[in-house]
Amino acid sequence: GVADQVVQTDNVRAALALVALGEAPFGVVYATDAAAEPDVSVVATFPADSHPAIVYPAAAVAGSDNALNGPFLDYLASAKAAEVFGRMGFEVLE
Repeated sequence: GVADQVVQTDNVRAALALVALGEAPFGVVYATDAAAEPDVSVVATFPADSHPAIVYPAAAVAGSDNALNGPFLDYLASAKAAEVFGRMGFEVLE
């Protein structure tokens, strides 16, 4: 019933920009993206059990010889990174 009133974008940041600029009254974006944009406010959220969990995994590519793989993954697993992720609205999984 609302299909003719919906603007689809290529990515969530484009949708967020439309709302922040006043070009769209509402948008569906990730909570972490909404929190990063001072010109929008959250008016509703989807219940956690209404969609699959949103997870951002990290891994080194098999066969990569990049010397930064280990240190970068170690940093992502560190308490310092967890604090930064938490400040940005992410939850670090064990």
